Amino acid sequence: MKDYMKDLFLDTPAAKRLYEGVKDLPILDYHCHLGASVLREDKPFGNLTDLWLSGDHYKWRAMRLAGVDEALITGDAEKREKFRAYASILPRFVGNPLYYWSHLELKTLFGIEEPLNADNADWIYDRANEILSTLKPSDLMRRFRVEYFATTDDPAEPLGVTGTVGGVRVSPTFRPDKVFLWDESYLEKLGNTSGVAVTDLTSLKRALSVRLDDFVSHGARASDHGFDFFPEHYADERAAEEIFARRETATPAERDALRGHLMLWLFGEYKKRGMTAQLHFSTMRNVNSAMFGALGPDAGFDVLRPFTGVEAAARFLDMLTRADALPKTVLYTLDKNAMPALAALTGAFRDARLGAAWWFNDTVSGIREQLAVTAEYACFGNNLGMLTDSRSYASYVRFDFFRRILAGFVGGYVERGEYDPREAETLMRDICYNNAKEFFGL
Repeated sequence: MKDYMKDLFLDTPAAKRLYEGVKDLPILDYHCHLGASVLREDKPFGNLTDLWLSGDHYKWRAMRLAGVDEALITGDAEKREKFRAYASILPRFVGNPLYYWSHLELKTLFGIEEPLNADNADWIYDRANEILSTLKPSDLMRRFRVEYFATTDDPAEPLGVTGTVGGVRVSPTFRPDKVFLWDESYLEKLGNTSGVAVTDLTSLKRALSVRLDDFVSHGARASDHGFDFFPEHYADERAAEEIFARRETATPAERDALRGHLMLWLFGEYKKRGMTAQLHFSTMRNVNSAMFGALGPDAGFDVLRPFTGVEAAARFLDMLTRADALPKTVLYTLDKNAMPALAALTGAFRDARLGAAWWFNDTVSGIREQLAVTAEYACFGNNLGMLTDSRSYASYVRFDFFRRILAGFVGGYVERGEYDPREAETLMRDICYNNAKEFFGL
């Protein structure tokens, strides 16, 4: 079977034409979890299991859903056996983004255009491994036309690889989530990294300022926060100092007020430095406590949470606006039902945007729904396009996945006579490249 995904999602002449105009644009991946040290070392990947299955919780979750034994997922089974297990379950996942991504990766990286299954798993594994024996991370970056990617970095950790690496511009992203756990060993680590001993709230802010300046000096353009809920309470400076001093015995409401205070302060610091803030919310993390104990976080046991915090989100943005401390801000939610309200909210705050369809919404229907909501409740032409949010160097096919869906969506308006085809071409380029470049100041 030859190239059966050639016209994937391109079901009209307009869609095909619009896709042709953007399919080769460079990639700006402004949010991912790649390790840039892999690109600096630039060693061939070796085998498809390491490239595809090591650390990819999307695939791990799919394999568990299909009943694959954990030994073939995160256990010590032989690598070929793990690949065979994934190949055997992939045909069951019709409509799942993994089905599309896996086949687009096989086509783009290895020229393999037939569907993966148990019967051809060994042939595909051997063929891919033959190519991977000489294919380096920098080769992948050139093949995908990656111009820029932003890693995700904890301020208590020394910064990793930044700058131009393998022909790609790499910058860090400030991700202070662990600060809000108020863990003593973490705060000590932050103090050691920053050179500022954290003894009170003032010194905590000083330590974070030092790290922020370090991030910016290494090219950071953004911060990122991941949490379940927006703060409901906000302590003033005096109360926040007092709560921090007895943080170990503080009530949940007091800790929330301390978090609210520090988030407002951090956002003001982001604005001073010209950084964009990203907010990821409406998750339930590590719901399977036994597997969390065995494997740790980011192993495929996080789920969606209904988001009921639009009022709290509006209050947070309003407080920042009144203090002239709101930086450019991107909102990502896992709750599709909340997207209309959040999209409308961006109309009330000039510097806020609704982010890409994230994580569990990174599907055909999820992306289409995000596009439709943005078109109807916000400004579609300001859409920031795609990101990978991934730990896999092969995941850049997600940009092609998105561009195809976007071309089909915009092409539908053109075909129905609802939109000027000449404007559509400019719109596509803006969403696929120009908007992110401008918004993040790249």
